[in-house]
Amino acid sequence: MAERQLQGEGFLLRPWRESDLDALVRHADDEQVSRGVSDRFPFPYTRQDGENFLSGRIIDLSDPVFAIEIEGEACGGIGAHRGKGERAHSAEFGYWLGRAHWGKSTMTRVVSVFTPWAMRELRLYRLYATVLGFNIGSAQVLRRNGFLEEGVQRAAVFKRGVLHDLRLFAKVRRSLDDDR
Repeated sequence: MAERQLQGEGFLLRPWRESDLDALVRHADDEQVSRGVSDRFPFPYTRQDGENFLSGRIIDLSDPVFAIEIEGEACGGIGAHRGKGERAHSAEFGYWLGRAHWGKSTMTRVVSVFTPWAMRELRLYRLYATVLGFNIGSAQVLRRNGFLEEGVQRAAVFKRGVLHDLRLFAKVRRSLDDDR
């Protein structure tokens, strides 16, 4: 079976590989990267953390979970997790990118390729993401890709000794034939 890949402008989305370990640890072991994502993404980010991730012990790698490859190196990730039961028509997604690639609109382009693919491939009516209140860059990525802010969960996350609001963004379609 061919490896699932999505090509974008200046990047490739593809499955994670064991050979990505060194690059994963190098880009993930950054306090600025980890501060805006789930605590499943620790800081410091150790070699053992990378091995646990690549083996599927942190998240289910059978979900659509891609490495973001730039210039032949995995330097970030994006993935979606489908809801269950009556919520199987929706999925939550998340992403991260090594700081060396910030400020270049890379993640905006990644989300613009991943979103229509995920909605079509997973037959979703709703794709959503949550963003910590201070993470203005991530909120802008979502807005630029047509996600609407639906609300704020006040005092929802306690991370590194600080209480944060959690902003909810979603993109919906009313029909599986609708490509919005």
